[in-house]
Amino acid sequence: MARRPLPTLLRNPYAALLKGRGLVRTAADNAVDVFHPLITVGRGLRRLLAWLRARWDGTPGEQRGPLLFIAAAVVAVIAILPYGPVLAVAATTAAAAWAGRERPVVATGPGPAALARLRCLYEALVPHFGDAGDPEPLYSYRGDHTRVFDDCEFDGEDRPVRLRLRYPAYFDDGDPASRERIEQLLHAKAGRGREYRFDWDEEGNRLTVTALEPLPCDVGAQRFVTAPGEILLGITDACDAGRTVPVEGEDGGRDAPPVLWRTGARSTEPHLLVLGEPGSGTTTLLRSIALQALEEGELLVLDGGGTGGYACLAGRHGVLAVESDLAGALAGLEWAAHETERRLAAVNAALRDGRPVPEDACRPLWLLVDRPGVLGRLARAEDRPDPQDLLEVPLRHGRAANVTVVLADEPAAVGNGLSAAVCAGARARVALGPLAPGEVRAVLGVPAPTSRAAQVPPGRGYARLGSGPAVRLQVPAVPDPYDEEVPEARRRAVLELLPPRRKTLRAVREPAVAEG
Repeated sequence: MARRPLPTLLRNPYAALLKGRGLVRTAADNAVDVFHPLITVGRGLRRLLAWLRARWDGTPGEQRGPLLFIAAAVVAVIAILPYGPVLAVAATTAAAAWAGRERPVVATGPGPAALARLRCLYEALVPHFGDAGDPEPLYSYRGDHTRVFDDCEFDGEDRPVRLRLRYPAYFDDGDPASRERIEQLLHAKAGRGREYRFDWDEEGNRLTVTALEPLPCDVGAQRFVTAPGEILLGITDACDAGRTVPVEGEDGGRDAPPVLWRTGARSTEPHLLVLGEPGSGTTTLLRSIALQALEEGELLVLDGGGTGGYACLAGRHGVLAVESDLAGALAGLEWAAHETERRLAAVNAALRDGRPVPEDACRPLWLLVDRPGVLGRLARAEDRPDPQDLLEVPLRHGRAANVTVVLADEPAAVGNGLSAAVCAGARARVALGPLAPGEVRAVLGVPAPTSRAAQVPPGRGYARLGSGPAVRLQVPAVPDPYDEEVPEARRRAVLELLPPRRKTLRAVREPAVAEG
């Protein structure tokens, strides 16, 4: 006799319950699909009512009466219009459906990789900001990093673009060495290869770290739109410049934030000192200054390095001389000292007599001295006067006599080659090239405003005018037009800015001989 199977209820007592749950779930899904429009309209009406309630609460008391009168007038007009109530209900339903629609959820905040980087930064800062004696430390091992970072921005590669973090009040943020340790750590952990600006808020105990974009290197030799007596040293960040100037680059014209150095009688920093290793762009900056100075003044160039980078200026209108040997440099500086004294006497006499200053004392005179330390060593070897001693008169009285001195040398020359008069007189400073933080501090007198970049192109550095802040700087590309390795477009741009050559006595006599 065959065995009969057991009933389903005896084999699985929960089968009926599971089947009932499935039916209920299916019925609920079908009900949601059927009533979805009503649910959307109801959600929209709730949002519209909440918006109206917020507007009503934000309306001043003296304006609520007129607002109610306008609303009652609108309702009355709708009531008397043909099909007015029907259209009003349809419009309200459409507005509620639009307000109650399901909006896609946009993911905000840092992703998993960015959160991991923030956690790494937090743990790296614990030994510097943490204190075992703090009862409620901001920084502790296995602590909460979300309490520290107030604002975070990341790029597409989950690298921080901007960070704003808190630090305890007992951290010595006034010590440059303590700041430097934190900045080096953040530079290493946030991502090498970029420049970072560190803004310390000592009052609020906040540190803002901003990743800076590289400064453009495509600005070449051109006529810059500046005021009389202003010299454009280069391009900087928009946050460090008070205005912009139109420039021409590889991609066409645009406005760029400049670093402007004001010279003349109203300047607080009438003389400039440029320091950088060979190849960092010091000669390029001096050539750029020379082209701008020749628009209004006269120029005397002393090339102590003897590189021939200023040969393009020789024999041009406004260029008094281009000397590269010791004898010529001494003669030129001696003449410059006497010329400064003559101009100063002429200015004082005109002011005493109430007359205008003579034109020959008003025309700007520029002294460009490249590598004065080399000239000083040559003078000591030949037992001759140091050329830097002859610079004391132009440096001391140059502003009143409208004489401007621009010097360029290596960073090692500070305190070991440049005289005290030169270092004290040239208060406008420029540091170019991949200099160490200590060298930047020795040149500018303050720490570098940004971290050190991985690759420093020629002409990149920092500038500080007097007691002002240090800013980033990119010098315009003004190459030697006689260098055949330079692109033709760059060479032609420099040649177009050079003044015409002076007619020598030989050039004047040759046509006369030919005609005779």
